[in-house]
Amino acid sequence: MTNQVGDWREFEDGASVWYDAPSQAAGAALITRIAEAGQLPDIDLRASGLRIRIGSDAELARTTSEAAQDLGLTANPAALQELRLVIAAADPASVRDFWRTALAYQPAGDDGLADPLRRDPALAIHPLSEPQPLRNRIHVDVVRNSAAVQDAMAALKREPIGPYGVGIADDEGNEIDLVPGDEFADASDWWTVFSAMTFYPTTSAAQASQLATAVAGLSDDAGVPILVDLRPSGVTLDSGKDLWENDEGAPRPEFVALATEIQAAARSLGLTADPSNVRFMQFGIDAVDIPAVRAFWATLLGYEPDPREFLSDLNDPRRLNPVLFFQTLDPADPRRHERARIRLELAVPEDQVEARISTAIAAGGRLLEGSRVADPEGNEVEIVARP
Repeated sequence: MTNQVGDWREFEDGASVWYDAPSQAAGAALITRIAEAGQLPDIDLRASGLRIRIGSDAELARTTSEAAQDLGLTANPAALQELRLVIAAADPASVRDFWRTALAYQPAGDDGLADPLRRDPALAIHPLSEPQPLRNRIHVDVVRNSAAVQDAMAALKREPIGPYGVGIADDEGNEIDLVPGDEFADASDWWTVFSAMTFYPTTSAAQASQLATAVAGLSDDAGVPILVDLRPSGVTLDSGKDLWENDEGAPRPEFVALATEIQAAARSLGLTADPSNVRFMQFGIDAVDIPAVRAFWATLLGYEPDPREFLSDLNDPRRLNPVLFFQTLDPADPRRHERARIRLELAVPEDQVEARISTAIAAGGRLLEGSRVADPEGNEVEIVARP
């Protein structure tokens, strides 16, 4: 496939498309059509549409586009983007080993790590080109089930640090908050890891499609969107960050009812939950002028502010990319004026790169070299095309 074929745009791991849809059930109808061919690419079903990622299978791309057209679904290439993390390291091998264990990721390419389910952001570890102090202003929060966190801490032989006792650092001082999640008492198949999540292993495209269709119908009826991510190995179901609870942290009755119905539907299909590897990831950015920095990232990424005034979160409206949150940085902090070892990378279709760079600059960013841009306080993002 070339970089642009009809509805499709190419990324590093193959071609991708986003189809707008009026409901989850409408998106699920396309999943059914794809599954009828016996294939199951990566599909992320949302209330507003669905993203499909394939390899280089031109025939699958063609038949999917035809089915989408039959169903009245329209491709929206501007919706395609992937946010990733990049760490510069003096000893890349050591840093890579640490993050692989902490995240339960797999090696990807020469310098990368990737989520085995391809849901959470990829991570690249590059060698430092010159000596550089550790001045990170971008940091990572990860929530996994409590047993997985305990195992990771034991394997890494780290003592927790930080104000909440959940921080750990690699050998070069790059930190991650590794937070233990809890079982969801109101629906035993689910875990709360900031989101409420579960995972059902499946044995066929038809079985995964049946579950997605059932969840979509129940979700639409309840008016409670559920993130439905289909992979060849199974289906992840996700409430989205905090959307399972009210402002007091108690489970929302409508979500409890929906989770219980979904659980029953999955079991009626002969599925057994295995939420042992569910994971939530978000990125935090330290800033002196939070409104200015937050506005930059909202504009660049097309993110939406969380409606709760006591949170600084920005959310991907399609819930495909990680949440960003913002924390106050002391103006006297030396990190404010030096380049950090951690930066973000934004991958977009090739025909979107220049427009995104222009958007970043118009939002208060500063062009560095190539397609790398700094936000108003120097936090960096490189805007790249894939491939």
